[in-house]
Amino acid sequence: MSQTGAIEFKDDRKAGRLLAVEGGEVVGLIAYFVTERAPHALVAVHTIVEPGHQGRGIAGDLVKAFYGIAAGEGVPVVPLCPYAASWAARHPEQAPEAPAEVVAAAKAQLDASPDLW
Repeated sequence: MSQTGAIEFKDDRKAGRLLAVEGGEVVGLIAYFVTERAPHALVAVHTIVEPGHQGRGIAGDLVKAFYGIAAGEGVPVVPLCPYAASWAARHPEQAPEAPAEVVAAAKAQLDASPDLW
């Protein structure tokens, strides 16, 4: 159950970060990248919640917001982050599976550019 209250989610596309902000402080984030080639996808590589804010549902709300952004853009999500993948498996109605060729392209891009981790 979410206990995030007044948390705002901000997409910093240039930095590849979806931020969870509460009271002006970043309390969590998803690090991600956008695949270079079409069909494009948002690729989650890390989900992080600051220690003092864990246990409040922030990570789940971040992943849900991330899938919402992707849906709004009409692109799939490739959840390479273990937490995001686990969340997606538990919420298939909110987290449609990306086509295999999109997942393969995301993994190939990550292999070619390890700094994306």
